[in-house]
Parts: sequence; structure tokens; C-alpha cells
Amino acid sequence: MRGSGRIVGLIIIAIAVLLFLGWLATVATTGADARGFVFSIFLGLIVCAPLVGVGLYLQRQGSQEQSQFAQVEKEKKLLNMVLTQGQVTISEIVAALQQPTDEVEEMIRNLVGKQLFSGAINWDKGILYSVESQSLTDGKKCPNCGGELAFAGKGLIECPWCGSEVFLTKRAAASTE
Repeated sequence: MRGSGRIVGLIIIAIAVLLFLGWLATVATTGADARGFVFSIFLGLIVCAPLVGVGLYLQRQGSQEQSQFAQVEKEKKLLNMVLTQGQVTISEIVAALQQPTDEVEEMIRNLVGKQLFSGAINWDKGILYSVESQSLTDGKKCPNCGGELAFAGKGLIECPWCGSEVFLTKRAAASTE
């Protein structure tokens, strides 16, 4: 479960606090003298402090895990946009992910570094191209009018001149490479 360490950490902290309060209540009702009361509080802290420490650690780790999963989801959405559309502008990604441009560019660089994105990036124009779009459109002409083809989406090439759409199967895509 995503971020479950956070919940477990909070539960452990709550248990430690309840144990300590229960211990204090028990010590207070026994009628111990001042030295015995202070010693009992010290013993209670020795037992409960490690539990609180473990709870805080788990809570912190769970929060970090949640933020990492959120980042992975954003990267996944970015990759899906490029793969399904064939080409996508950075401004479209910024709008879809609701992230600043510099963070989106950093995300793209990270995906390239992780070897999860392979394609082309035109930083000047701000366009990302999938590998499929490049290999399918390079030097290909429209069967209807002979115009230069443009990639419109995964498995779809569109002629900007006459509007013809060429749908590609895996076999057709493999034969064009």
C-alpha cells in the first residue's frame, strides 16, 4: 500500500502516547512519593521514547514514499502523452501536469537519464517526438496526394495537405522501418 508507513507510524506514536499516559495514571493512583513518581516517569519515557522514535521514522518514510509515487505518476503521464500522441509540446505537458516548465524539463531529462524515454526532443521548439513517430514519417509520402506525412498519434499518420489518415498496424509499422 502506498504511503502505509505514514499511517503505521502515526498509530505507533498514538500507542506510545497512550501507554505513557496509562503509565502516568497508574503511578499517580499508587500514591508514590515524589522520588518514586519521578523515577516512574523516567522509566515510562525509557519505554515509550523508542516507540515514538520508530513511529516518527515510519511516518517520515511514508511521506517520502508518497511524494515519490506522485512523481512517478507524473512521469508516467508524460510518457503516455508522448507515446499516444507521437509528438507533444512542452507547453501541453506543462498544462496537463500543472507543473512549472523548468520542472517538466527536468522530468524529461530524468526520464532520458533513466532510459525510459527514447525519441527526439527539440528544445528550441519545445517538442518531444516518440521514436515511432520519427521512424514512420521520415521520407514517407501520402498515398493519396504525395504530400509529406505528419504523425498524428500512435499508429496514425495524417497528411496535412489532403487530410488523409493512414492507420498502421504493427506489421505495417515494422515494414516501414
